[in-house]
Amino acid sequence: MLSLQLEIFLLLALGWFVAWKNLLSKSARTQLTSLVLSLVLPAAIIQSFELDLTWEEFRTMSSVLFCSIGIQVLYSLTAKLLWRHQPENQQISLRYGTLVSNAGFMGMPIAGQLYGSLGLLCASIFLIPQRIVMWSAGLALYTRADRRTAIRKVLLHPCIIALEIGVAVLLLRMNGILLPEPLDAAIHAVGSCNTALSMMMIGGMMADADKQNVFSPVTLGYSCIRPLPLSIWFLLLQVPVPRLARQVCVVLSAMPAASTTGMLAQKYDRDPAFASRLIFVSTLLSMITLPFISWLVSL
Repeated sequence: MLSLQLEIFLLLALGWFVAWKNLLSKSARTQLTSLVLSLVLPAAIIQSFELDLTWEEFRTMSSVLFCSIGIQVLYSLTAKLLWRHQPENQQISLRYGTLVSNAGFMGMPIAGQLYGSLGLLCASIFLIPQRIVMWSAGLALYTRADRRTAIRKVLLHPCIIALEIGVAVLLLRMNGILLPEPLDAAIHAVGSCNTALSMMMIGGMMADADKQNVFSPVTLGYSCIRPLPLSIWFLLLQVPVPRLARQVCVVLSAMPAASTTGMLAQKYDRDPAFASRLIFVSTLLSMITLPFISWLVSL
């Protein structure tokens, strides 16, 4: 885990350096972020389904899905109870950041590095409820999105489409039908860029963060409360779930604020400077907390 954290730190630092030196303009980095979300991350998701699953592994995936649903319910209650005394625009980003983590950008690469292909697949399953909440209740915090718009955004999100394709690939594989070799090689080539590009994009966002009053009581308090990993770890110890499912759920719950917090705050003019500080502080502190959480769940 220490080796992985060092790799992540170097990639974050490289992304920060690229942004600081303006080697990629802010608009170019925004386009690259869209490329990762729309192509690279979906390719990694499809790649994660290319496994020969046993019944025990299928049970692990099912457990991850149900645990993830329960975790999202816990986050929803937490988001409603906290942050009520903060200014409206800050309250929106705090609530959204409680509902949604950076498990997609940052969590999937870490799960893949820690637990292999099956861990990456479990991370993809874990993210299904979060992506649904992200484009429904999460988006509704920033704008009055109607139900039809929310449903369309969920169903047409590239990562959700990639999950559907991945399930089809898995079913075909179970019946002895494999993807054509050139297509499979292309998917692997694109998906293998996920870790490097994702971490560099987060590093670039950290460079863009407003450095004034970064470590305020609110941002520090949020960064400590947001993950709730110890509470989730304790709760999952009380139910009979496979060990890998518990590990993936807890580690992904320990991820910092989602990068989309800053994107939505910028788009809808909801104090984007504050949102960028949330991302910066929570990501910075996660460099300390993630190794501890990963070690704890391995016991």
